[in-house]
This record gives sequence, C-alpha cells and structure tokens, in this order.
Amino acid sequence: MRKLYARFFLLLFFVIFHANSTFSQEKPTTFELKGKLSSGQDAHLDEVIVHLLQASDKKLVKMEYPDKQGNFTFDKIPPGTYILVTQSMGFVKYQSDAIIHNKNTNVGTITLQASSTTLKEAAVVATKPFIQQQYDKTVLNVASSISAVGSTALEVLEKAPGITIDQNDNIAMRGRQGVLVMIDGKLVPMNGQELANLLRSMSANQIEKIDLITNPSSRYDAAGNAGIIDIRLRKGQQKGTNGNVTLSYGQGVYYKFNPSININSKIRKVNLFASYSYSDRLERTKLQILRDFYNEANKITGSNNYDNYFKYYNKNHNARIGADYNINSNIVIGVVANGIFNDGKVRSNSAAKTFNAASQQTGSFVTGGSNNTNRDNGSINLNYRHKLDSSGKELSADFDYARYASDELQNYTTDFFDLFHHPSQKPYVLVGNLNGDLRIKSFKIDYAQPIKPIDVQIEAGVKSSWVTADNDVKFYDRSDGKNELDLGKSNHFIYEENINAAYLNATKKWRKLTVQAGLRVENTIAKGNQLTNNDQFDRNYTQLFPSGFIGYEFNQRHDLGFSLSRRIDRPSYRQLNPFTMFLDPFTYSTGNPYLNPEITNSFELVHTFQQKYITKIGFSKTTDNILTVLSPDVKPNTIIQTGRNLAEFLYYNASVDVPITIGHWLTSNNTALVFYSKYNGNLVNTDLNVGRTTFNFSSNNSITIDPKTSLEIIGSYTSRSYYGFLDVGSIWFVNIGAQRQILHKKASIKINCSDIFFTNKTNAITRLTGYGEHFFQQRDTRVITVSFNYKFGGQSNGSKRKTGSADDEKKRAGG
Repeated sequence: MRKLYARFFLLLFFVIFHANSTFSQEKPTTFELKGKLSSGQDAHLDEVIVHLLQASDKKLVKMEYPDKQGNFTFDKIPPGTYILVTQSMGFVKYQSDAIIHNKNTNVGTITLQASSTTLKEAAVVATKPFIQQQYDKTVLNVASSISAVGSTALEVLEKAPGITIDQNDNIAMRGRQGVLVMIDGKLVPMNGQELANLLRSMSANQIEKIDLITNPSSRYDAAGNAGIIDIRLRKGQQKGTNGNVTLSYGQGVYYKFNPSININSKIRKVNLFASYSYSDRLERTKLQILRDFYNEANKITGSNNYDNYFKYYNKNHNARIGADYNINSNIVIGVVANGIFNDGKVRSNSAAKTFNAASQQTGSFVTGGSNNTNRDNGSINLNYRHKLDSSGKELSADFDYARYASDELQNYTTDFFDLFHHPSQKPYVLVGNLNGDLRIKSFKIDYAQPIKPIDVQIEAGVKSSWVTADNDVKFYDRSDGKNELDLGKSNHFIYEENINAAYLNATKKWRKLTVQAGLRVENTIAKGNQLTNNDQFDRNYTQLFPSGFIGYEFNQRHDLGFSLSRRIDRPSYRQLNPFTMFLDPFTYSTGNPYLNPEITNSFELVHTFQQKYITKIGFSKTTDNILTVLSPDVKPNTIIQTGRNLAEFLYYNASVDVPITIGHWLTSNNTALVFYSKYNGNLVNTDLNVGRTTFNFSSNNSITIDPKTSLEIIGSYTSRSYYGFLDVGSIWFVNIGAQRQILHKKASIKINCSDIFFTNKTNAITRLTGYGEHFFQQRDTRVITVSFNYKFGGQSNGSKRKTGSADDEKKRAGG
C-alpha cells in the first residue's frame, strides 16, 4: 500500500511541476460571458439583477448588475451549459434558453418587458432542491425542504440518501460507521448517543444546508474514515434587517413543539446575526430482546426475554449570536457564540422473563429507571479573513473554545419475582451521579497562494487542538436502606488529548485535466488516568495522511475523476473510559482503554454525464476496525457491551445519482447505492468472516402545483445488511409534505407527515460464541407536523449598490 501511494504521488508531482509545453499552451479554463439589456422606456437598467444558473439543476453560479446602458459581463466562467434569468421590480422576469459556453460568449441584446405592476414581490428564481449531487459531495438544502419542518438535525440526517442511524444512535454513511460530524466546519468531539443527543437538541430551522463529503482532501481533519457531515447554520448577508420566525407543532404518539427565530442585520461594514430555538419534545422507544446463552457444546443454558419501554422528555434552548466586521474590502473579522442547554428526563421500564435450559420460565424481574440529565454546551469562535490581493492569495485564522458539561442523576430499582409473581428476593436499588466536563481549545491558520508561472494553486495550513475530559461517576447501592458506594461501578476518569497537524495541498488545472495532491501530518498525544484504581495509559504517535485527485473532462457530456485518501478514526474518550455503566442487573456497558485507532485507505472513481448524472465506484480497507460488541460476561446470563478492534473491514460500493426534471412542475433526485461489506477477524473467541451485498435506494421529489403551492415526497429503502456480528433486517419509510405561500409570499404554511406507513423499525439478530440475541425496536417516527413561517425585513434598494461593501459577496453567491 505504501509503495502504491509513493508511486501515485511521484506521478502527481511529475505532472504538476514538469508538464510539457503542450499543456502550458492550452487555452484558459474559463471564459467571459456578456450581453446587454434593453427596454422600450427610460428605466434604471442598472437596478436589474442578472442571474447565471447551471442549466442542469438551476443552481446559482453568479449574480451581476449591468451598467446604466444595460451592459453586463460575467468573468471567469468555466465551460458548461447555462441559462440567464433576470430579476427586477420593474420588469417581467426573463429566462433564456440553454447557452452552451465553451469560449468567450456574447448573448447579444435581451429586451425586457415592463411589469404591469411594480408592487408585487420579485419571484425567487434560483430554487434549490432538497438534495443536490455534486462531484465530491452531496448537499442537503435544509432551508428549502418541506419535510425538514419541525424536525431535529438528527431526523433530517436520517432522511438523507445513504445515511442510516442504528438502534444505538450510531450514524453510518453509505453503510459505514466512523463518520466525522462538524458544525460550521468545527469538529463535534462526540459519537454514538452523546452525538445523537446533541443533534436532537438542534432544530432544522437553524440549518441552512448539510454537506455529506465522502472523500475529503487534506485540508480537512484526517478523522472520519467514512466521510464528513458538515452542518452549516443560517447566516444572512442581505443589506438591512431581515429574518424569519417559525412556529411548529408535531404529533406522533406524543407531542413535539418547536418555535424559533433567525435574524440578520447588515449595515455598512457590520453584519450581525442571531438565532434562537426552543424545543419541547416527548419521544418513546419500544425494544423487545430475546437473549440465549450457550455452553461449549452449543446448547442453550438459559434465556432472558425483555420487553423494554422508554420515554424521553427533552427541553432544549439553542441560541447563537455573531458579528462580522469588514475592516475594508479585503479584511473581515468575526465572532460567533453558541449555547445549547438541555433539560432531559428518561423514564424506562424493563420487564424480563428468565428461562432455563429446557426453555421453562424460572422467574421474572422488572427494572424501573428514572434519569434526569442537564447538559450545557457553549462555544465561541473568533475568525479572521484577509484577501491579500486579487490573484487569489488569502490568509485565514480561527480560534475556538468549547465546553460540554453534563450532570446526570440515575435511579434504578429492580424487583425480582417467582413464577407466581411473588417477590423472590429483595429489590436491588442503585443510584448514580454522573458528572462530565469536556473542554476543547483549537487554533488553525490556512493560507492560499496561486503560483502564476506554473499555474498551480497551493493551500497550506496548521492546526492544534487540546481536549480535556473529566468524568466523575459515583454509584450507590441502597438495597438495604443504606447509601453504600459501589466501587465496582464508580470511577473517576480523566482523558487529555493534544493533536497537532499541518497540511499542504497543490492543484493544477489545464483545459481538460485537473490534478490535486495533498499531504497531512498529524501528531497525537493522549493520556488517560483512571483515578479510582490508578490505571493509566499514554500514547504518542505521528502519522501521514496523503490524498489525491485526478479529473479529466473528455467533452461537455463526460468527465471522469479518481481520488484516494488515507484517514483515521480515533476512539472517543468515552470508548476508552474503562468504568462500567449499569443498564439492568444483567446488562452492562464499559469502555476499553486498549482500543487502537482505526486506519482506512479509500479509493473512488467518479463519472459525470451531462453535468447531472453521477456514477461512483469505490473501495476502502480498514484495519483495527472499532466495533461495538455484545458478549457474555463472567457472571452467568449477563451481557457486557464494549468496543473492540477487528483485524480488517473491506468495503466495496457503487452508486448512481439520477436527477429528473419534468417541465416546471417536477424535480426528482434519485440515488441508488449498492455496497458489499466484509468483516474479517476474531473477537471474544469467535471467528468473524461475514460479508453481504446491501442495496439502498432513496428518492426525493418536489412537485409544484402552482407558484404558491408545492409538495414534497421522500422515500428510502435499505435491504438487509451486516454490522460486525449484527445481522440487520431491511428498513424503509416514506415522508410526504405540502407547502402554501401566503401574505404575498412573506409567510408559508407547511404540513408534513414522516414515516406515514410506520415502517421505520429495526429488526436484527446477532450470534457469537456463548451468546445469541434477536431484537426488535420501534420509535416514535410517524409524526404529523404543522408549521408557520414568516419572513420579515428585506434588502434595501439604491442605485449605488456597486460601491457598497456587500457587492463582492453578492457576486460570489453560489460560486
């Protein structure tokens, strides 16, 4: 593998820096597109906005204002097929036919017709579908989605193509776990249920879009071997003061209430933005489990049959405030502060029947749980952007500080019964006090530099982060009416981690060929200290993470790209923490301080047809793959859940994205994915050598009834799949929503029904030496939500727009 990387990067280096004169004499990769507006009356043509859109998906490429004579020019536009659309209060909207742009293009004179009234609101011309497939990523335009109304960030992700969330809240992308989640480009240092709880506290109303990046470049952190999910929050750029208010109410088995407000004010050099969302939700989960225990002869020695019911009460306050200040046209400084405050309660009831080797019931037990959790998450970001010159030279810097604090009180009471439901032993009463404090500091600098003599774009940067996690867990046994500290479950664990990174990325473009090569180096220093028994571990390792891309455009219909990368997925501090967590008297979970980080080498081939149909074929190999495994404990009929390293995980995938547009009334984005996952290794005295081909299909359809009314239908199906020892059954669901604009398009009413057939349920089995399990899980997924959204404010008008500080941002919009 190292030889393959060495040869690949040697080839890239040769191509970039020793290209022959044939390539150096190729034509430029971008061209000019210009035209002229005309009108039969003396009107202000310089107040018309000209939009340049991609013909395939109507994505906005650039915006321009003409001069007073109506002349407009779009500079540096790459070859492609485009359309022109005008927007004005005084003229009827104009939309051109498809324009083939492969040289300097002059579209000639466009004659505009005067509008019958200048009081109507200008139409929105650059519509964004919920799903947009791009070369290197999938974009979820959450702000424009009907089905996202009243949802949480986690629920929006669950609707995304190729994204699945299992019964333990682990997020997988295209069948692979180990996804890195970021918010506004900042790493969220959580996984599993902790990450899920954070995403549940975030309203979809605060999100502008979500980027699903399958093969990131060296500019990104090396973590996330399955890819990156980058959640981008709303932040306006319009002049003046504007925003929106949303009020939504959902009803499934229980209620979901979510009001929110987003506001932005841009005056001269200052842009202020803020948002607030409150969420009051009641959820439920049913979980049925049948467990069988086996001896060495593979005969059943006993069984437990569980019927679990959980109710989750969550009240969240999510606030964000920030400001950008334009020192001049080239320098911007900014600050952003976020706060998420969660008050959660979990009420659980676990009723279980016990059976002997002859499948005869021997008794039962019931565990009632009452957990109260407070989580306070706060962060602040300081940022600096400096455009050093007009050639593309740019310097940026970010400093981040975040704190995640949690305080959880747990109360469990277990009653034991005989066959006649009489108490068979004294109740077991366990009370826990779990305190956690996670602090993160990070600093990074990025620099971009074009090298004109050889026409190469260089990107470089450094980053350092410091993480400190302090978890103090105390459990008390109150079975005898006393308050005895349970030393077997109590623990105090401190984890410290420092990662220092640097990267270099080079990109060379010719008329048809694009080559990119990158290298990232990361040094990890980690220390864990279990204060209860003075058990410590230290790690210090440095690793290289190369990445590369070669793309070739054969013609306007076909282009092909090949990429590779090496990535790492480090175990979280909770996965490393060796203390034991109580679930019921026969079920525990614990961390594993001996977990190694998993390393993944990935390759992907991408073909694009007519700039809209995208086909991907990929392969990856992961060593020391981290799996969450359920296995028998030393105590009879008891299960312990922990993370373990598997020797090897192989993953093959192929996908095709097919967008369909019928007239102006239907836009359909369809993704078909097939992947084969293969697990090899030995865990808990069991050889694991399994593989399966899994198929996933998702379809997102937007239907326009009239200019003010639209429908949205989303469907997804995933066939049977493997996750380690876990054999997961097929899952499918359908969501449907409708939207109606009112009050001159300043407001809208949306109604959405998620999982209308109530089929989004998990059915799985697992089997290893000494243990087997079959479980069935259903959540509160069928929910009807009604939402009202009102937009206030607007963009100030004036004839001197081109001299304002916002001109450059407007021209670059969507580019």
